[in-house]
Amino acid sequence: MTLVRLLRGGRAQDSPGDADPGAGLEPDQASGTGPGDGRSGDGHSGAEGLADESSADPADGVRARRTRRAALAALTAVLALGGCGFLYGAHRLTSAESARNRALTDTEATHRVAGEVANALARVFSYTPDGTAAAERSARSVLDGRAARQYQDLFDQVRDDLTEQRVTLSTRAVRTGVIELDGDRARLLVFLDQTSRRGKDEATTAAAQLTVTARLENDRWRIVDLKAR
Repeated sequence: MTLVRLLRGGRAQDSPGDADPGAGLEPDQASGTGPGDGRSGDGHSGAEGLADESSADPADGVRARRTRRAALAALTAVLALGGCGFLYGAHRLTSAESARNRALTDTEATHRVAGEVANALARVFSYTPDGTAAAERSARSVLDGRAARQYQDLFDQVRDDLTEQRVTLSTRAVRTGVIELDGDRARLLVFLDQTSRRGKDEATTAAAQLTVTARLENDRWRIVDLKAR
């Protein structure tokens, strides 16, 4: 008998001359797997099913533990990467250009430059018909560079008209913001209120906005550039 026949449930014969007990039978009958045989379809597959079920629980447990360990490892990696990202972001904040801007970190220096620039603008843009010379002297003490040239050119154009028309101008800084403060240079945004009167006419008030660049020189902030906005 071949190995295939043995696997199909046949019996080994004593001698080649013995009759084959499965001869003349249908395949199911020759293999001895009739409806009442305990090895028939349901019985045999049921035993295999029980064996599979008995071995399924440990395998599932192993797989579940592996899944939990993988999830924990992934979570740990995410937290580690998040921590690295936080440290990198903190380093960027402390080393970025904005962190070197003293306008964001040095309150005392910021208040000082804002106050000095606001007072300087109020002085140079305030005058009376008989006091234009005082305004020009103030300008020479607080303005420098391009701002000084701008102011002088402007005053040369209007000086005579101011005296003849009896123009009075009063200026005050209502808000001063320091945009940038780096060493001995500062950039500011200044909002002004200007009240003017011509002779005995009614006074009028107008708002002005300037971008100002200032430089610290001999421990005093001097305005070096003015731009109307």
